[in-house]
Amino acid sequence: QHALNSGIRRYHVSPALCQRAKVAMSHFEPNEYINYEKLEKNINIVRKRLDRPLTLSEKIVYGHLDDPAKQEIERGKTYLRLRPDRVAMQDATAQMAMLQFISSGLPKVAVPSTIHCDHLIEAQSGGEKDLRRAKDINQEVYNFLATAGAKYGVGFWKPGSGIIHQIILENYSYPGVMLIGTDSHTPNGGGLGGICIGVGGADAVDVMAGIPWELKCPKVIGVKLTGKLSGWTSPKDVILKVAGILTVKGGTGAIIEYHGPGVDSISCTGMATICNMGAEIGATTSIFPYNARMKKYLGKTGRADIAALAEEFKQHLVPDSGCHYDQVIEINLSELKPHINGPFTPDLAHPVSDIGAVAEKEGWPVDIRVGLIGSCTNSSYEDMGRSAAVAKQALAHGLKCKSKFTITPGSEQIRATIERDGYAKILREVGGLVLANACGPCIGQWDRKDIKKGEKNTIVTSYNRNFTGRNDANPETHAFVTSPEIVTALSIAGTLKFNPETDYLTGADGKKFKLEAPDADELPKLEFDPGQDTYQYPPKDGSGQHVDVSPTSQRLQLLEPFDKWDGKDLEDMLILIKVKGKCTTDHISAAGPWLKFRGHLDNISNNLLIGAINIENGKANSVRNALTQEFGPVPDTARYYKKMGVKWAVIGDENYGEGSSREHAALEPRHLGGRVIITKSFARIHETNLKKQGLLPLTFADPADYNKIHPVDKLSIVGLKDFAPGKPLKCIIKHPNGSQETIMLNHTFNESQIEWFQAGSALNRMKELQQKSS
Repeated sequence: QHALNSGIRRYHVSPALCQRAKVAMSHFEPNEYINYEKLEKNINIVRKRLDRPLTLSEKIVYGHLDDPAKQEIERGKTYLRLRPDRVAMQDATAQMAMLQFISSGLPKVAVPSTIHCDHLIEAQSGGEKDLRRAKDINQEVYNFLATAGAKYGVGFWKPGSGIIHQIILENYSYPGVMLIGTDSHTPNGGGLGGICIGVGGADAVDVMAGIPWELKCPKVIGVKLTGKLSGWTSPKDVILKVAGILTVKGGTGAIIEYHGPGVDSISCTGMATICNMGAEIGATTSIFPYNARMKKYLGKTGRADIAALAEEFKQHLVPDSGCHYDQVIEINLSELKPHINGPFTPDLAHPVSDIGAVAEKEGWPVDIRVGLIGSCTNSSYEDMGRSAAVAKQALAHGLKCKSKFTITPGSEQIRATIERDGYAKILREVGGLVLANACGPCIGQWDRKDIKKGEKNTIVTSYNRNFTGRNDANPETHAFVTSPEIVTALSIAGTLKFNPETDYLTGADGKKFKLEAPDADELPKLEFDPGQDTYQYPPKDGSGQHVDVSPTSQRLQLLEPFDKWDGKDLEDMLILIKVKGKCTTDHISAAGPWLKFRGHLDNISNNLLIGAINIENGKANSVRNALTQEFGPVPDTARYYKKMGVKWAVIGDENYGEGSSREHAALEPRHLGGRVIITKSFARIHETNLKKQGLLPLTFADPADYNKIHPVDKLSIVGLKDFAPGKPLKCIIKHPNGSQETIMLNHTFNESQIEWFQAGSALNRMKELQQKSS
């Protein structure tokens, strides 16, 4: 422009250059662009309609509405029809998602989508050996995912690439994106200012098919951060504190939106840690406003162009002044102390300074058998650096870890960079074993040898979940979650009774010393080392690609459509199990060794509810067969009922289905003949997954009615011919003595979800609509 004005030289200026430059969503999809203009347009339409300031969550969610001008919007009430920007799937859930997409008959995905191989690598000997072993054992599954990705236009991250959420943060998340992922910790991307939501595979299929995705309009819980993080206090302590306040179900149906002056003291990857573990409080997702820490991270990961574009649209990437939150929690980071949560539930919060005394009082083992750092929650460069800073001090005094110690890098990029910068060497020297870039022990992929099953013991991790038996299949393992630097310090001391803020260690020379609070760079001084190239681009035309699913495979199985509703009430259903207490998706469909069957519905159905506690006898995987009166495993009993043509129901307690997004916890009961799940309350993702597979998730209108149903009763759900949104259903309980009573059951079905039930599943309904349109 200066040249034109000065007359030095004449240039032709293209009209396109006068507009904002197009910026690709990622390096891997150069022709898929960020559309902030559409986001801005939709936000303005909705703001004018609602005539009030908007939270950041509302801006991004409403900015992705399919019809912003007509969509009914009421927090916690209406269902929104949304158009997410992209889909991500981890390998354990991608199998069923891609099998469902194949069943849809569509030729190619409608939005950018990726598959990430991270769940099927078992921790055993160390990174390289474990990866080789996993590639050999899972060759059939990896080949299926790679060829299905190539055929249908899905990018494929090979085993060894890293954990899905770290890959997304490094490459795909950006401020204002709406991304859905088939893993409950997808909210990790909120650390980069995106609305990233965990879903089941059927939801992912909707988006990949180009169908608007439905989500109940979320409430918004504001967490105002003041003060500044310092010393031993880390970003992990923010979410551990919030979990203690809200509990495992306090965030259900809501987005957690962090704001306030304290936000700027947290690194981008630290914000991701906080958003990641929001899954443990049942939140739809969590998010931070765009700021300089995000800009810095985008620049360091090769996306300065996205940061520059975000700066232009920044007013849409932060909350409006005066916006309203449904609930507000305030945390002063300057006063926040290091926390450790557990055992057996991630919301049992303790200051690290108290945990030793609490453990002794409760009879929990205080000696730490294993410390484990990494996972999708805490495996960033900063996390590894802070842990190495602690380890380096111990080594300087001649000490190594008293506990066994493992390290899981979050991605190939993190692994290569911490190897180059010396962090991995330090962590090995202190006694650590570096595992593969994968989920590993966090999801139960751990071939643990140091204890016997049933042996009472304690482990400390920087993971996100600590449900009974989750990490090692041992119900007597007391697992505690905390920050990586606290895990490292406790592993050096070997006991829960050690408080690094106040206590001393004894060096090899017999002299006492105190660990100093760790300090480390949030990002490497040099550029990240990308390591090995582990990405497979989908071809421009994959129509000729063949996808193999052998009819004799024990790992993969093509899906058959579920039966349609017959138009009648569900009468005289037997009760498969009445569950006592907590029942997560780990209880309903266990992970660990069962992960290998995630692509084979019939085989994985052999783990149905084997972890749930039967109220009748207080045992797991032992229920009465109402037809034979014999006790046996839950899956066997369900199969017997199915063989005899008998429909059955499950009775559950509070927050049924919390935890993972695995839709197998919904597919399995449907496959084995289940029709109704009745509980006091549901976790969001699981309730949706049940609806998608044609089941009826219902809740007691009066929670006390849970006590009226007994395992030996029969149930009838009546009024299904008049099934309508907001209209309760009647349940008739028939007792063995001939008496009966009636209770009312609530539901959250909207009109389209009722059509899923009537068609037999959401996938069946999609096919019906395709046939009508053609």
